[in-house]
Amino acid sequence: MTFELACCLLATAAALFYIFSPSTFFVGPEKTRASYLRERKDAVYENLRDLNFEFKAGKMPDSDYQSLKSSLQDEAATLLAEIARLEAKAASAPRKARP
Repeated sequence: MTFELACCLLATAAALFYIFSPSTFFVGPEKTRASYLRERKDAVYENLRDLNFEFKAGKMPDSDYQSLKSSLQDEAATLLAEIARLEAKAASAPRKARP
């Protein structure tokens, strides 16, 4: 009985150590605001394509289609304006001289 209890406690301690021990995390490349906006723009365009397909397939009424399409187009326009503003800001920023 004592041996079994010791084995269970040892297995529990090993499992807890494995779960909560600090480990090395692999971090991907850092995202910029512009790259995030471009990814979001691609997602909105894909949603618009899917919405158009669903409407043409007859899976949604015209009123829902028009409201969803309008909101997605507004979001796309906002994203494009923000991307253009960031790109204009980056283009007008002075370049650092290289040694």
